[in-house]
Amino acid sequence: MSQILWVDDEIDLLQPYIIYLKGKGYDVITATNGEDAIEVISSQQSAVSIVFLDENMPGMTGLETLQEMKRLRPEVPVVMITKSEEEHIMEQAIGEKIADYLIKPVNPSQILLCLKKHVHQQAIVSEQVQQNYRQEWGDISYMIDTASTIEEWQAIERALSKWDLELAGLEQEQAGRAGMHSLVEDQRTQANAAFAKWIAKNYESWFSAVSSQPSAVRPVMSHDLMKHAVFPLLDKGEKVLLCVIDNFRYDQWKTIQPLLSEFYTVRTESQYTSILPTATQYARNAIFSGLLPLQIQQMFPQYWVEEGDEESKNQHEKELVQTLLDRYRRRESFNYWKVNESDFCERVIHQLKGSQAPLNIVVLNFIDMLSHSRTESKMMRELANDESAYRSLTLSWFRHSPIYELLRLAAEWGYTLVLTTDHGTTRVKNAVQIVADKNTNTNIRYKVGKALNCSSKNVFSIEQPKRVGLPCPNVSSSYAFCTGSDFFAYPNQFNYYAQYYRNTFQHGGISLEEMIIPLVTLVQKR
Repeated sequence: MSQILWVDDEIDLLQPYIIYLKGKGYDVITATNGEDAIEVISSQQSAVSIVFLDENMPGMTGLETLQEMKRLRPEVPVVMITKSEEEHIMEQAIGEKIADYLIKPVNPSQILLCLKKHVHQQAIVSEQVQQNYRQEWGDISYMIDTASTIEEWQAIERALSKWDLELAGLEQEQAGRAGMHSLVEDQRTQANAAFAKWIAKNYESWFSAVSSQPSAVRPVMSHDLMKHAVFPLLDKGEKVLLCVIDNFRYDQWKTIQPLLSEFYTVRTESQYTSILPTATQYARNAIFSGLLPLQIQQMFPQYWVEEGDEESKNQHEKELVQTLLDRYRRRESFNYWKVNESDFCERVIHQLKGSQAPLNIVVLNFIDMLSHSRTESKMMRELANDESAYRSLTLSWFRHSPIYELLRLAAEWGYTLVLTTDHGTTRVKNAVQIVADKNTNTNIRYKVGKALNCSSKNVFSIEQPKRVGLPCPNVSSSYAFCTGSDFFAYPNQFNYYAQYYRNTFQHGGISLEEMIIPLVTLVQKR
C-alpha cells in the first residue's frame, strides 16, 4: 500500500479528498505544519511514497519545508499545492526539484493523476511494455522463420534491439525483469541461428560476377560504404565528417542517439552488412579502400598485413583512402585521424575547425579498448556484466569524452556527420573445440589456417576463400566462423579458456550484432 503525506494548515477541509484516496487503497498521513511534516518524513519507520505540500502555511513555509524534505529524503516526490500563480514562486519550487505543481482548487482526478505519474509510473509503464512485447513476440518469431532478404534481417535486429533497450530500462522487480529478458535472449538466439543458416546459404553468391554491385541480390557491404554513403554527399558539396567507431553495435547507437539529438537531426538511419571476418583487419581496411581484402593484397601488397605478422593490421588506412579516391578520379583533399587518447582528440578539434578539406575521417577505438579490457580485467567484467551494463558504460564514456565535444562542434561548424562502424560485437557463451595448425590466427570467433577441424555443426566454413574476396595464406588454407554465441577453444586447456572467455564481447564471426551494423547520416539541427 502506498503511503501519502498531505501537509496543509487547513487539513480538515480536505477530508473528502482523504476519504476518496483511502477508498482507492492509499494510506494517508496528515500534518498541519512544516515541523510535523518533517518529523513524519524523517522517522525511521517512514514509508512515505509521495508528499502533497501546501505552499502557503504559517510558521515554516511550504518552500522551507520542501528544502528540508529534499535534504532528508531526496528520493521522495513532492507535489506543491498553492493558490498563488506568481511566476517566481513556481520557479523557486521547480528549482528545489518539486515533482509537480498544482493550483488550488484541485480536483480528485488531478490528485489521482499525480499518484499515477509519480508513484505508479514505473509499474504502469513496465506492465505496458511487457504486454506490448508479448503481443509482438509472435510477429518477430514469424519474421525470423520467414526472413529471406537482408532488409528483413535488418528489421529483426532493430526489433530485438528495441525490446532489449525498453526492457532493460524498466525498474521492475528482479524476477519479472529477468523473465522478460530471458524471452528476448531466447528470441535473439533463435534469430542468430536462422541468420547463420541464411548467411551460409547466400554469402558466396554475393561475390559472383552477377552480383558485383549492391542490389536486391547483394546488400551494401564494407567495401561499398564510401561509395554508397560518403561520395554522394561530397558530390552535393557538403563538408563531411566520417566517424567510424570500432565495435559499435546498433543498440549502442540507439543508446547515444538522444545525446546527439541535442544538436543533430537524423537525415537517414540505416544499416549495412559487414564482410566476413567481422574483424578490424578485414572490415575496416575494406571500408577505406573500397576493396575486398584479397583485392587489397593483390593491388596494394605494401598495405596488407598478414594474420601472423606482428605489426598493426590497420596502420595504412590513410593510404588506402587515397588509393580509393585515386581509383575514382576524385580530387577531394581529406584529413584522417585515429583517436586513442583524449589529448589527441583536442588536437583533432583544433585541426577540424580550420580544415578546408571536404572529407574528414576520424576513427575511434574506445569501445574496442573497452571490450578488450573487459575480457582481461575482472573489475571491468563486473562493471559490464551484460549487454545493458555494456551499453551504460558506452553511454558514460561518450557523454564525458572529448568525442562528444568534437561532434557538437562539428555540427556547429556545419559538417554532415556520417556515423558508423566496421563491425559489431556479440557476447559469447559456448566454447567449441577446434583443432588447427600451429600457425592459425588467435581470434576466437574465426580461424584461418590449414587443416581446420571442428566437430560443431554450427560452424560456417569457407573452403575456397578467394571466391569471397579473402586472402589465402596457404594453398590449403580455409576459414571457419563461429555463429551465434559460440567461440573457439583448443583441446589443450579447453576448460580454462572456455571459462576465461565466457560472457566476454567478441567479434569476427557471424551474428546479427556483428554483421548488421549502424550507418547514420546526421545534419546540424536548425
